[in-house]
Amino acid sequence: MQINFTDTRPSDARLVAHIVDKGKMSSGLEAALVAGAEAARFKGTTGQLFDSFVERDGHAVRVALAGAGDAESSERHANCEKAGAAITARFLTSGATGVLLDLTDSGLDATQACAVLLGLRLRAWRYDVHRTKMKDEEKITLASATVIGAPDGTAAEWADNAALAEGVEFTRELVAEPANVIYPVSFVERCEERFAGTGAKITVLDVPAMEKLGMGALLGVGQGSEQPSRLLAIEWKGGGDEKPVAFVGKGVTFDTGGISLKPGPGMWDMKWDMGGAGAVAGAMLALVKRKAKANIVAVMGLVENMPDGKAQRPGDIVTSMSGQTIEVLNTDAEGRLVLCDALHWVQVEYKPARIVDFATLTGAMVIALGTEHGGLFANNDALADDLLAAGKQTGDKLWRMPLAPAYDKLIDSPISDMKNIGPREAGSITAAQFLKRFILNDTPWAHCDIAGTVWSEKPGRTWGKGATGYGVRLIDQFVRNTIEG
Repeated sequence: MQINFTDTRPSDARLVAHIVDKGKMSSGLEAALVAGAEAARFKGTTGQLFDSFVERDGHAVRVALAGAGDAESSERHANCEKAGAAITARFLTSGATGVLLDLTDSGLDATQACAVLLGLRLRAWRYDVHRTKMKDEEKITLASATVIGAPDGTAAEWADNAALAEGVEFTRELVAEPANVIYPVSFVERCEERFAGTGAKITVLDVPAMEKLGMGALLGVGQGSEQPSRLLAIEWKGGGDEKPVAFVGKGVTFDTGGISLKPGPGMWDMKWDMGGAGAVAGAMLALVKRKAKANIVAVMGLVENMPDGKAQRPGDIVTSMSGQTIEVLNTDAEGRLVLCDALHWVQVEYKPARIVDFATLTGAMVIALGTEHGGLFANNDALADDLLAAGKQTGDKLWRMPLAPAYDKLIDSPISDMKNIGPREAGSITAAQFLKRFILNDTPWAHCDIAGTVWSEKPGRTWGKGATGYGVRLIDQFVRNTIEG
């Protein structure tokens, strides 16, 4: 969706939207519109929407009132996003091609106005590339929003928010695409296209390069697929000589479970098992597009996990780049094998000050936290607190889970350095303990298990059914808070 700003009210506006705080109907609205809203029990509660037609300058104009809730609420920012998203959700396929968002006398400041616009734009994203037989009333028509009466500074602040929206949309695109479109090589190609000319440096390791480095864990996952594995690194230097912060993403572009084959029902969902890599790629695009004053490196391990005569077997032992050996008892516990080599490589190559990985790692995390929170594990309290704070600010919420030696013992192997699964209990924790073994010199590290949050079966705050873009805003806010200040 294109967002424009104007100082002059367009004479041809036929769809106009206003943001209304709870219990504070604007005195500038027509009496009939206000009466209709009251009759419909519209009170301006968060996300509530009322629309009707009025006559303005001899034309029938559709006017929408979107509720932003209590003006003094601690959730004010999120509520403004919901108000913007409510407008889009109502009119996305209405036949209207544009909406005039009138913020005159709205009482919003620039940051709150941008929150409305972010919700408006993010809720407009829908991926119809592969649909060829939609009825006219099903097609997206709303393509632009024109803003009048914006608070001072809104347009300038929106430039950063627009970059953030682009990053979220890119992540959703990657996650939504099927596995015959997005696989390791095409994931890299799509990133190369989107980052071209931005100033970011892209490094790609192919299979021979990873073999030379000894990445037996990552390569073992992909050896049963006809799609060759890749390691992708995107580097942005915007912060002087400081050590970079590293974000590492699990990119299993399709996960059958390998020889430890998943049940057939629901397996189609496993196209989004690259949601961690998708989040990291989208966040990097946002950071690069807004020219973040930070040194960042993003690393994505990209593989496809397939059953084949060449696929690794349960019981195989692989050697990771770190030299540690792993007994692969379950080939469906593959994400940690991808991440451990990616984590080791980024530490050797870039010596980052802090590391955060994102992965749709365990079904156990969905059982524990559902779809409301990602699970957070960390070896450093300050890093954990910074991530929790960024999650609360953006709505990409995290919940901290424990790490402890007692859990670590559960993945000891009698014939190798470790096994890739523990017992049934504490499955998400033992997966995190596995990754912790690959962190060097007590480097501050956090693991975000986002298995329940990258995909939604129902519309949410700023997304429709499908890919949510979870993680992009979390990473962006974390960088703003901890590096850019």
